[in-house]
Amino acid sequence: MIKIDSHVHVTPPDIIANWEKYAKKELYFSLLSNTKYNMFATAEDVVEMLNKEKFDKAIIFGFAFCDLGLCRYVNDYVIEKAKQFSDKLTGFAVVPPGGRETAKEIERCCSAGVKGVGELFPAGQKIDLTDNKKTKSIADACKEMGIPLLLHANEPVGHKYQGKTEVPMQHLESFILNNKDLKIILAHFGGGIFLYETMKEVKESFKNVYYDTAITPFLYDERIYSIIKTMGLCEKIIFGSDFPVLPPSRYMDGLEKSTLSCEDKRLILGGNAEKILL
Repeated sequence: MIKIDSHVHVTPPDIIANWEKYAKKELYFSLLSNTKYNMFATAEDVVEMLNKEKFDKAIIFGFAFCDLGLCRYVNDYVIEKAKQFSDKLTGFAVVPPGGRETAKEIERCCSAGVKGVGELFPAGQKIDLTDNKKTKSIADACKEMGIPLLLHANEPVGHKYQGKTEVPMQHLESFILNNKDLKIILAHFGGGIFLYETMKEVKESFKNVYYDTAITPFLYDERIYSIIKTMGLCEKIIFGSDFPVLPPSRYMDGLEKSTLSCEDKRLILGGNAEKILL
């Protein structure tokens, strides 16, 4: 069984060493960096983690800054390291919302081997998901390149934490409805929006929508996997740890306690990602 961690953040060493400097210019980066849960990881740290956790590959991406120049910089790092560790790492690109320069950056990164875009932060990057004109350049570039888009999403209820934003589920739905032919991955189980796939019209509209498991141990108990199985959504769930915040091993207890079959676990832990992302 192939195991793929599809939600892994990497940061260039010089940004790690001087993160406070970048935090002064990037408010969302500052918000997420100034928390006890924040940690940084280089590509080498990720490779070490994969070997320790007995995972085969990781999808890596830099921080989604508002500044295009910073996005280019972390994209270059991801591209370089994905080539250096081609048997272990696959890259995604990060971009801010915008016009032709955003599309050009996606095209540039794709030509260098990246396999997707994300994780983008709608609130942190001030992306209005309901404004089709402003999101068109990102969505159209992904469609043209045939790559998926990973979006941050979080649950609207429950405890507060740094990075928990107030992007309504209706905004996610609006973006999905405007881009039905785009493969969209909603991080963190889509903030619970997957539950609405019990509605016939939502299930049809969301046929190209997938959900990753990032941060599940902080949010849900093992019953969430059993709910996914009951809903027949195991082929739409992609394992992601959100490393370096959590390692994959923190997820295994919940997976084992669930009602998932061996085949369900195979799909979630790597089979789905292998089909959709690689």
